[in-house]
Amino acid sequence: MQKKNYTLALLLMNLFIAFLGIGLVIPVTPTIMNELNLSGSVVGYMVAAFAVMQLIVSPIAGKWADVFGRKRMIVIGLLIFSFSELLFGLGQHVSALFLSRILGGISASFIMPAITAYIADITTLRSRPKALGYMSAAISTGFIIGPGIGGFLAEIGTRVPFFFAAGFALLAAILSIITLKEPERNPENIELPATGKHKGWRRVFVPIYFIAFMIILISSFGLAAFESLFSLFADHKFGFTPKDIAIMITGGALIGAVFQVGLFDRLTRWFGEIRLIRYSLVLSTILVYVLTIVESYSMILLVTWTVFIGFDLMRPALTTYLSKIAGSEQGFVGGMNSMFTSIGNVFGPIIGGILFDVDLNYPFYFAIIVLAIGIGMTLAWKMPDSAKTKEAVHS
Repeated sequence: MQKKNYTLALLLMNLFIAFLGIGLVIPVTPTIMNELNLSGSVVGYMVAAFAVMQLIVSPIAGKWADVFGRKRMIVIGLLIFSFSELLFGLGQHVSALFLSRILGGISASFIMPAITAYIADITTLRSRPKALGYMSAAISTGFIIGPGIGGFLAEIGTRVPFFFAAGFALLAAILSIITLKEPERNPENIELPATGKHKGWRRVFVPIYFIAFMIILISSFGLAAFESLFSLFADHKFGFTPKDIAIMITGGALIGAVFQVGLFDRLTRWFGEIRLIRYSLVLSTILVYVLTIVESYSMILLVTWTVFIGFDLMRPALTTYLSKIAGSEQGFVGGMNSMFTSIGNVFGPIIGGILFDVDLNYPFYFAIIVLAIGIGMTLAWKMPDSAKTKEAVHS
């Protein structure tokens, strides 16, 4: 047990370092854009390049994690990420920056499904929700701390955060090579009768998978449409300063991380994954709507600090559910999870941006409608009996 806890801590550290590296470069990216005289549309295409590559590569990388092993995919992904950040730091032409973002999307596709599958291999069905809650918290914390460190490093030089991100990722890769061992496949992750006869891509359309994947798409679609325009919304509607916006986003992320670490495991035991996902969707839908009608600073602060709780609980709950029903194809399911998340991340901001130009409240109304559809889908969603039986046996 102690060895597994050490391995889990190392995996979480890898995720934290990777997302810390992503967060590091956020404050200085606009400066790099100005140095190279790049337009906003070019920046948008670069962001899309990352998400599109993650969308394309994730299903393949997830399958490779099952075929070639979790450790190999994690190490390769970290090395690619390190090189992508180094390339962005050195890049003096837009083509180098685009290549960096393409490689970044590939690295994310390699890392996320492999780490999710690794965690499924070293945890029991009972302990897995807590571990996946920690995984989400490690990602969130990296994003929270990264921009602050990046802003400090930018005082030394605008390219320095990229070099530090590359160094962090390289360090994580070296530590993984030295200390991680390929896990034995968890005997709990046997093939379930409800999905065992479906292979490859056809498994996506099995009802117990398909509804979960659609919820992932819907939640990421709504969240991306909401998050990508939140700063502009706060600026245009309320005249908030960057400091105000940073306080709101950081506070929300910290509260979300607390819920992931301290309450997620308990909530999944109380409600089960499907009901927790439904309640999280309801909470997010209500709070996104409330954000469009509040006016006082204190109320806006309260809503923005709590609006992300639903999203932060929903993601690990979906991952836990998929892990329970994935059987022996944990990597495949992790890859599909990343793929459907990427679809939402690609198209959510595009549609949100178009709607924002019409009316600054429209992206939020759009997110409300999308999330409400997700609530409706959860009403027809049930945990398969075979998964219930397996969980009961190992609890």
